[in-house]
Amino acid sequence: MDKTYQPEQIESRWYQRWEADNRFAPSGEGKPYSIMIPPPNVTGSLHMGHAFQVTIMDTLIRWRRMQGHNTLWQVGADHAGIATQMLVERKIATEEGKTRHDLGREAFIDKVWEWKQESGGHITRQLRRMGASVDWSRERFTMDDGFYKAVQEVFVQLFDDDLIYRGKRLVNWDPTLLTAISDLEVENRDQQGQFWHFRYPLADGVTTDAGHDHLVVATTRPETLLGDSGVAVNPEDPRYASLVGKFVTLPLVGRRIPIVADEHADMDKGSGCVKITPAHDFNDYEVGRRQTLPLINVFTQDARILERAEAYDIQGRPLPDIDPTLPAKYAGLDRFAARKQLVADMYAAGLLEQVETVNNTLPYGDRSGDIIEPLLTDQWFVAVEKLARPAIEAVENGDIQFVPKNYENMYFAWMRDLQDWCISRQLWWGHRIPAWYDKAGNVYVARSEAEARDKHGLAADLTLTQDDDVLDTWFSSGLWTFGTLGWPEKTPELETFHPSSVLVTGFDIIFFWVARMIMLTLKFTGEVPFKQVYVHGLVRDGQGQKMSKSKGNVLDPIDLIDGIALEDLVEKRTGSLMQPQKAKAIAKATRDEFAGGIEAHGTDALRFTFLSQATTGRDIKFDMGRLDGYRNFCNKLWNASRYVLMNAEGEDCGVSLEGQDNNEVELSLADRWIVSRLQQTEAQVTRAMEDFRFDHASQALYDFVWNEYCDWYLELSKPVMWDDGASPAAKRGTRRTLVRVLETILRLAHPMMPFISEEIWQRVAPLASKAAGDGSESIMNQPWPQAEEARIDEAATRDIEWVKDVIVAVRNVRAEMNLSPGKPLDVLLTKGSPGDRERLEANRPFVAKLAKLARIEWLEDPEQAPLSATQLVGEMEVLVPMADLIDKDAELARLAKEIDKQDKLIGGIEKKLGNESFVAKAPEAVVEKERGKLADFHAARTLLVEQRDKIAAM
Repeated sequence: MDKTYQPEQIESRWYQRWEADNRFAPSGEGKPYSIMIPPPNVTGSLHMGHAFQVTIMDTLIRWRRMQGHNTLWQVGADHAGIATQMLVERKIATEEGKTRHDLGREAFIDKVWEWKQESGGHITRQLRRMGASVDWSRERFTMDDGFYKAVQEVFVQLFDDDLIYRGKRLVNWDPTLLTAISDLEVENRDQQGQFWHFRYPLADGVTTDAGHDHLVVATTRPETLLGDSGVAVNPEDPRYASLVGKFVTLPLVGRRIPIVADEHADMDKGSGCVKITPAHDFNDYEVGRRQTLPLINVFTQDARILERAEAYDIQGRPLPDIDPTLPAKYAGLDRFAARKQLVADMYAAGLLEQVETVNNTLPYGDRSGDIIEPLLTDQWFVAVEKLARPAIEAVENGDIQFVPKNYENMYFAWMRDLQDWCISRQLWWGHRIPAWYDKAGNVYVARSEAEARDKHGLAADLTLTQDDDVLDTWFSSGLWTFGTLGWPEKTPELETFHPSSVLVTGFDIIFFWVARMIMLTLKFTGEVPFKQVYVHGLVRDGQGQKMSKSKGNVLDPIDLIDGIALEDLVEKRTGSLMQPQKAKAIAKATRDEFAGGIEAHGTDALRFTFLSQATTGRDIKFDMGRLDGYRNFCNKLWNASRYVLMNAEGEDCGVSLEGQDNNEVELSLADRWIVSRLQQTEAQVTRAMEDFRFDHASQALYDFVWNEYCDWYLELSKPVMWDDGASPAAKRGTRRTLVRVLETILRLAHPMMPFISEEIWQRVAPLASKAAGDGSESIMNQPWPQAEEARIDEAATRDIEWVKDVIVAVRNVRAEMNLSPGKPLDVLLTKGSPGDRERLEANRPFVAKLAKLARIEWLEDPEQAPLSATQLVGEMEVLVPMADLIDKDAELARLAKEIDKQDKLIGGIEKKLGNESFVAKAPEAVVEKERGKLADFHAARTLLVEQRDKIAAM
């Protein structure tokens, strides 16, 4: 092995080898275990959340593969309707100076496919960098032919079952992209705005109880006044009880609108009166539905004022009796220009009561950056009530389990308050809705135009036009677990791997994706899509802030793997920012945090860092210090493996070519101990993995490898390996233990750290007769370690702990006395039990070698002890004679400091025990524990005083 661990030299090599050897495909044997990757956007690149999620899924799939399961990790990408269309439109505009309308729909779609072939695989290349052992031979795309067939089939069946309908409803509308968007694509931003208070004149000579001829309403969106269809007051508000059922005259428009009683009006907020604009506000829409108010739309699709309003009832049917007249001066004005003009006109008319500055929240489109409008448009909807009931029951009865369980409450809260789902988008890229219209506007839903004609008996000469809209990407991704396996065909893969075993996802899409998958999968397969949902938190920066380009705190996982120079990192974080001051601040913060740039850490260190912080459901504060620490862990494992190989390669390791043990071995105490601790670690890691506690699994592995195998066992092996007097059987036993434990460590580590474990395993496995040594076998196909309770040796553990305590005691004396680590010392043990003496005789070589001792002896009479530095191991004293070793004055000063420390500890306990209230109220066990501590402190002080007196007498 190379002297230094260089991940860049092994990671790409091993991934290419695994993929070439088809290691990721299902084995066809064992119990099925499947994970469907949450399909990343085809336009995307790997961010920290992706990298974290991929690490968890790959850890699970590699672990289950090693357990002998027939594993499938299904890979694929989402066509990302809005993002992809925007990207290709910009590309065409830059390169050809054209719009998609210049090209036409068919030619534009060809351009998108062309882009997809050339550049759409960026994120899949990055998945490979993360070590994702997905079955690339089964890679799917939500726009491939098979998936399109599944999408069509679901749409048609839902329509035929009256679960899909077309209607005029209020949706999130992006005036720049000219399409409806989902709630997930809306970014709510806090900012400072204005609150305009307007007077609405009461009609028909009516006045309020206070004698006013008007009501005061307030709004943050004055331009929507033109579409008001009512004013609401609270039914419990005595100020306006007499006005319910009366009318106001809508300012500037002149339309009479009713005063209605509705709990939406807050008596304690403002005047207690609320303008109701059902066609331009989601809350008002619900009021309009309850109060049977008309929906009056005053906006074009690009958020300009219409020449004439459009009036509908709550079912979306035109209301010809409502006067659609709007003031001509506003026609064609952009919404914000109209706002400015309308406020000025209200002021001029004496109808502006006051203007407040307030903090409010505005919805922005995450793609366009434009302010989103609630807009009344014709859209396709899924009626979700019938689909939701079985989806709720599946979680209630345990067919689907959330981990952590508390996320079930979030799921239930959403599912029990569902609104019908808008599934149409006004885009060109996506699954075109399988519906056709004749000139009269009649709609025919079918899988093709020919089927539509046949299904409805239409004349051959009747002109049909397909719906221009496409389906929401969440609709197609809702079929992911079964659509990727070949549905609607009854494929062997569908039979074998569905339902899938676990879904790994963030809490933020439980409703948008998880719930919809459950509803659609139950409807079309009769099965749940997955048996467990592991919900993870978000990856945040070290200060707990969400990573975003605007904050300049984004970390690229590939940069953490490969490293990046400081100035390149600064450019990456500030290059897209338009404001010089903000860019300057982010550049400074980046230089302060990463003075030397980011060094290369390798994939395994990054994965282990993620796993170490993967506490169930909680957000992660990504810690660069941990990443550095786990790179050091990789180095530690590498160097430990080099030691083992140097001592084992070309030597008799006690295992025959057939893998059978050679009986001529002698296991040392250290050998028996490390094998025993390995069994416990195997059980601990497995249990943690089963509980999705990746943080516990990684910590258990780390502690065993670093603190026990490397720091202690390798050191304890040296007296055997380097002692010419050790028997061949003893050397053989220690070599066998070195190799076998390391080989098992590598298998335990493999799901978490696939690259370094494979690289080292290829060298170690032949020594343990686990592989031929020609690279034809892989660690990923080896069995997962299973703990053997019979090999747990509690006596060996107790003995080794004694040896470690004695060695640590001597090392503590060296540190306290400032003695050279290499200086041979004489050590005496005294006041111990017969068991202590037996342990000394049995383990003298270990203790002497590791503690760097000239000699170590048992002192029968403690009174004969020379002046010594003393440490306690239980009741036994470890004495290091101080003659010619210490500076008398310095040691007296140190002892005085230690005695003072004990005095303070004793004083604190005595004060607590002298408190009658504490003694009376505290549990007896607690009081006894304090008394025991007091006795220990007194004993320690007595020893220190004795040592001080002896040194003073020198």
